[in-house]
Amino acid sequence: MFYFTIRTGFVHGRQTIAASQSSNLLIFKQSSGLRFFSNSSNAHSFAASYLINRCGFSPEMASRASNYVHFKTPEKPDSLITFLENHGFSNTQILILIKRQPMLLVVDAEKTLSPKLEFLYSIGFSRPELAKLLSNYPRLLISSLEKQIIPSFNLLRNLFQSHDKTIKAIKRYTGILVYDSESYLYPNMNVLRGVGVPESNILMLLNCQPRALLFKPVRLKEIVEEVKGMGIDSSTTKFIAAVIALTSMSKSTLEKKFDVYRRWGWSDQEIREAFQRYPSCVTASEDKIMAIMDFLVNKMGYHSNLVAKQPSIFSQSLEKRIVPRALFARELLSLGLVSNLTLSALFDTSEKVFVNRFVNIAPELLILYEEKKKVTIGCSISILLDVLNCRLGPKELLLAH
Repeated sequence: MFYFTIRTGFVHGRQTIAASQSSNLLIFKQSSGLRFFSNSSNAHSFAASYLINRCGFSPEMASRASNYVHFKTPEKPDSLITFLENHGFSNTQILILIKRQPMLLVVDAEKTLSPKLEFLYSIGFSRPELAKLLSNYPRLLISSLEKQIIPSFNLLRNLFQSHDKTIKAIKRYTGILVYDSESYLYPNMNVLRGVGVPESNILMLLNCQPRALLFKPVRLKEIVEEVKGMGIDSSTTKFIAAVIALTSMSKSTLEKKFDVYRRWGWSDQEIREAFQRYPSCVTASEDKIMAIMDFLVNKMGYHSNLVAKQPSIFSQSLEKRIVPRALFARELLSLGLVSNLTLSALFDTSEKVFVNRFVNIAPELLILYEEKKKVTIGCSISILLDVLNCRLGPKELLLAH
């Protein structure tokens, strides 16, 4: 594949502001009439009005943004909106993009943005994909194509030795094209190499969760040491899973998750062992952890310490898997078709295995199981817990949606 370099100019905010301050009077046409501004704050007032009336900003947001974005005519902001519409951006995506990066309103879209979009199209992004990516991460549009975007893309492609993996990594976190590799990516890769993480696992992390390698190296080193302290072998993929889990939250948030488990009687050793078995158990929200523990311990009668030995359950959907299978299991137990169900057999098996093992015992059980799944779809956690407390039957449950 041929990769090219484009030379492009950039219209800086300062230059635009300086050029626009020569006029003392402006007329802003709107559907409701004309607005006039005629003092030194012309650009500020006009920009604020435009952001409110055209872009849906609140007055407070518009006032803050107009301190940095100055324009006295709608020409450039209107041309930006037209440009984005022509490239397939929806109205919602355009407004999100402008709210996240209002400085784009004062750039020359054709000179500054068009070369970047054309490059991104050339490496394989479709218009819908690019509209989604850029509305979520518009900072890419104010980054230098020649000095930042193209070098970062080529660097990633050289690391992965795969065009497809490079594109997938960019889709997972577009900021990977913007961060300075010398300050973040390279030092963080060296942190992992320093504790014995294989190169293949480092690239797996870069591909699956590129954001984890864009932390400040000092912080990533702390996380890596914490994972090592948990007793996880750095040569395993579980080590990478643990790094991903801990980079997804702050220290205080992690401690809050641990506190929830402690409330259910888990010792620090049990928490440590649960994390060793399944690091993602700490990525569930506090509400979800509480709901699952309440369900398993208080509704299903499992001992809290037994749950600690099956932490993968916290990655399962309460609505789509845990509650439907629990309701079905109750029926099996009441009919005497099973005498005991382990947590792993009940919640950790795939749908196909679960159906073959428990549902296909008799034809009528399939109907029963589908019914249990149907009545829980779309329920909130509070409604599901009402079901398990027998406060709602199937008919009331359907009405509660």
